[in-house]
Amino acid sequence: MTFLLETAPADRHAPREDVQGLVVGTLLVALSVQFLQASQLITGQIAGLSLLTAYWGGWSFGAVFFVLNLPFYTVAIYRMGWRFTLKTFAAVGALTLWTSLLPQVMQLSDLHPGAAAVLAGVTAGIGLLVLFRHGATLGGVGIVAVWLQDTRGIKAGWVQLGFDACVFTLAIFLFSPATVGWSLLGAIVTNVVIATNHRRDRYIAT
Repeated sequence: MTFLLETAPADRHAPREDVQGLVVGTLLVALSVQFLQASQLITGQIAGLSLLTAYWGGWSFGAVFFVLNLPFYTVAIYRMGWRFTLKTFAAVGALTLWTSLLPQVMQLSDLHPGAAAVLAGVTAGIGLLVLFRHGATLGGVGIVAVWLQDTRGIKAGWVQLGFDACVFTLAIFLFSPATVGWSLLGAIVTNVVIATNHRRDRYIAT
């Protein structure tokens, strides 16, 4: 059974619309990563785990993010279908590209961590909403969260926030309390945006 985020079969986006949605959604999330990295903050989900790993090992966020997402594609194929999986794979690849390119064309400085957290939370939340609307996620926990919302009615935002609690528990051992606190604020903003705006009665599984 394939689960698609759409209001009805007649409302399915055309391929060109999906491409636009994937580009816009991943660009917004890539921008959120720039806000976070400008203030040495982290986020939740697999992106947060990737940032932790990148900070710890000195590796590229995009490369770590891509690798950590690979095991979740098996879940996506069997639970969400090939259409969803291929879109998600494309979104992860696009985000990997944008996070490598953006630092070369823009540099953020003198950014208060509170501002960085809120801006990152809002841009990431909106970016993920765009991806959800076009039948994709950024892999990882997002795959499980969307599946649970579409099949069990459990809000995706709350599922992701639960995983975020685990990520921030690990962050306590690597970052100062202030950094973890501001980062947690950003993650809360992201998930509140998703939980408030991603409605199962509007975007249902068919």
